[in-house]
Formats: sequence, C-alpha cells, structure tokens
Amino acid sequence: MSAPLTATAIAHPNIALVKYWGKRDVAENLPAVGSLSLTLDAIRSRTRVRFEPGRKGDHVLLDGREDQAAALRVSACLDLLREAAGVTHGALVDTDNDFPTAAGLASSASGFAALVTAAAAALGLRLPLHELCRMARIGSGSAPRSLFGGFVLLQPSPDGDVGVEPLLAPDSWPLRVIIAITAAGPKAMGSRAGMAASRDTSPFYSEWLRSHPADLRAGRRCVEARDFPALAELAEASCLKMHAVMLATRPPLIYWSPATLACLQVVQALRRDGVPVFFTIDAGPQLKAVCEPAAAATVHEALAAVPGVVRLIDSGLGPGAHCIDD
Repeated sequence: MSAPLTATAIAHPNIALVKYWGKRDVAENLPAVGSLSLTLDAIRSRTRVRFEPGRKGDHVLLDGREDQAAALRVSACLDLLREAAGVTHGALVDTDNDFPTAAGLASSASGFAALVTAAAAALGLRLPLHELCRMARIGSGSAPRSLFGGFVLLQPSPDGDVGVEPLLAPDSWPLRVIIAITAAGPKAMGSRAGMAASRDTSPFYSEWLRSHPADLRAGRRCVEARDFPALAELAEASCLKMHAVMLATRPPLIYWSPATLACLQVVQALRRDGVPVFFTIDAGPQLKAVCEPAAAATVHEALAAVPGVVRLIDSGLGPGAHCIDD
C-alpha cells in the first residue's frame, strides 16, 4: 500500500516539574540536563503535513502566517523523515495552536511532536519511538516529552543522545493544572538564545549543572510514590533555581510579569493554608499551578482574583501525540 502523503496529528504541551535549561550540543540540540514533565490535555497543537512529489522546499504556516524562523527548524526535522523514507518531496505544513504561541507554554514542544507524528504517518513510516524522539528533538529539546502522555522523564543516555521514559499514565495520578495567562504575546528572547546566554554569562550555570542530577532522581521518586508534598517542594525549588540562573545572565533574562509574581505569592499563601498546590514557571510569564483535583476550584478562584491575569486554563493530564482523521 502506498503512503498517503498527507496526515494530521495533535500533540499537547508539557510542563517541566524538574526543569531543563541549557544545551550540551547546540548543533544536535541536546539538552544539558534531564527533565521531568507532565503532559496537559486542555490545550493542543494541530499540524497537517502534505508531501507533494516534485515540490522543491517546504512551505510552513504557523497560526495562519508564514514563519521563516520556524520553517528552518521544520525543514531540519522533515529532512530526517525524508531520508528515512527515501524521498525528496517538499511539504506543505500547516500548524496552529489553541493557546498563545512562543509565550512560555511549550508551543514548540507540542508543535514539533505533532509535526514528526504527522510527517511519519504521511510518509508511511513506522518508526520506533526513540527515532521519533531524536527527530522531534532537532526542532525542540522538549518535544520528545510531548510524544508521551502523563508523567515523562527525559535524561541523557549512555550513547550520548537522550532517553525518554513514560513514568505514569495520565489517569494513574490525575493531578490538575491551572494555567494563569498573564501576557499573551511572544517573549522578547526565545529559549534557545536565552540558554546560550546563560551558559556564557551566568555565574550560577555551572552549579545548575552540578546539582541537577540529584533533583532529577528525587523527582522520579516523588512521582513513583505519588508524594505530592515532596514533589511540590522539589518542583518549586527547581523552578526558582532555573530562574536564578536566568536572572544572573547578562543581560538578565526576566521573563516574569508583575502578575506572575503575584500569582506565585497567591499559590504560596494557599499552600500555607493547607491547600495542596504548587507553582512552576517556564521561560515566560505564565504561571502553572499544579494541584490535587479537589483543590482545583479553590485554586482557580484565587488566581482569577489576581490583577493582571488575562485568563485561566484548567487542565488535566493528557495523552501523547497521535494522528487524527483529516
């Protein structure tokens, strides 16, 4: 049976609880440290890929607009898939997000996970997941995590690549995530450029690398034991440690808005009052409050009252990337 040449896939963003910041190999886009994440279900990237025999080059639309910077990374991923399929067809790629793009919500992770899933299906490739992870990683260091659902561990592998391991399925520990959107526009400096600046100028970067493996081991233990209090303490410490590296970068990387800090303080106050919730913040102004299901309404109400919060997204844990009918 011939390949269909067209396929559409959906992938969901993930948020890291034990953070990743920095590259150990820029050309291969290999992360400097591992990470522990959970995949969301309430927001998604949808990507349609159509390969056309005889077409030269790729044409990429992101949220309905041409994006030359994204097109370079998209073509780099597609080149790997074309090589695996033994074809040279150019592609039409149409991808959209139902949440703010490039604003600290892992849109690149879900976008590139959806891209390689759709492209492999369009080319009739049945690749092992570790191969799809390698291809997705070229586009985004966090993308391999969005190929899987629930809790996901990504860490350097003995062969110099990265290994990705699903730890818990979405329904095995069904936490809730309340996302406070405090600014919808793209951030001033993307994560790749920010990571390079931190590596070159932050005095805290070497300590970040040194202390990270212990955090990752502890994070795995917390998830496997479903130990919410221990995970809360660890995740907040990992988040603030990463942002300390950013703040000490020259020039400083200040991704937070005033509302980000206000939301953080609200979450801290809730936990002091006994509400099972903790915060995490990626390279952007959006705060994610992770809580036990019974606390979701309380957390939502408290964050909704924070001045500067544009909107809230309530999410559970979601599945990995998958194809859908066109």
